[in-house]
Amino acid sequence: LALYYAFEAEPGKISEARSREHVSRGSRDGHVSARAAMAELRVLESRITHLSDRCAALRAETHDDDYLQNASSILDRLKSAQAGESSSVAKLLQDYTQVILDITFYEENRLVDQEFPEDTSPFKIQQLLQDLTEPEILAGRLAPTQEVQVVLGLELLECLYWRRGALLYMYCHTLHQRKQWIKQNKATFLKCVQEGVRYLMKMLQVRSSVKLNDGVVFHDSTTANFLSEGIFSDTHLLTMMYIGEMCFWAVKYEDGSADGAEQKEDRLHFRDIGAQILNKYVLACEGPLQGQGWNTENAKEILSILQ
Repeated sequence: LALYYAFEAEPGKISEARSREHVSRGSRDGHVSARAAMAELRVLESRITHLSDRCAALRAETHDDDYLQNASSILDRLKSAQAGESSSVAKLLQDYTQVILDITFYEENRLVDQEFPEDTSPFKIQQLLQDLTEPEILAGRLAPTQEVQVVLGLELLECLYWRRGALLYMYCHTLHQRKQWIKQNKATFLKCVQEGVRYLMKMLQVRSSVKLNDGVVFHDSTTANFLSEGIFSDTHLLTMMYIGEMCFWAVKYEDGSADGAEQKEDRLHFRDIGAQILNKYVLACEGPLQGQGWNTENAKEILSILQ
């Protein structure tokens, strides 16, 4: 990859009054930036090789998984790019992100099927979270002059946040049923809850809510109301319910568990966040989505405790 992508430093506005020393320094800075970008591409090249080996090992365990098959096909395409096929940095990162999503989805499902083994789950979850964070980091380094959502695209960025938040939701949901474990590891549980809520809230914030006074014409008032509330899909609604449940767990276990003023300041206001999100969820499900299979009983029960 490093052999086929050239990065040029963005030209600065250097006035004629500046000395040659300053111009020379700017040139050197440009070369440093280019070298840094090339180094990042070499890191990405190494990661593609690692993911290819990881995918092959997983496929050896199961030969009929669609997600691993898709990941393998994309990896073949990425390795072709290494061999000289032209591709934009954005396309390269988008394909790489899709591979990450496919491989980690398979591994997450295996964790869920195993009901998150106590001895291995903490390490594996941190590994998966790191994998799902990496595309954002690489996008920031390889395309520093562009917004991450422009490089990866809104849907992929939403999916990265959703997958991290949903993974922690499923993990906390399992831990929530292990009462003895929570008694001994309350701080760890609350940390996972807070991290999960943060990821899910970021997922809801990737797209800006559509303002109805922006001159946008809607032929369907229901769709307009959803978009104005930042609800763009079923996944956004499910995210709201997940946030509400996790906020309920936090409120249930956090009382008296703070270890200092600094932790209190950093802690989310779970009661307020949960109530706000679930009220929006109930209004949507009992309004425009009534009769579409969305249940609000659990949400209302949680709201009666949070409010």
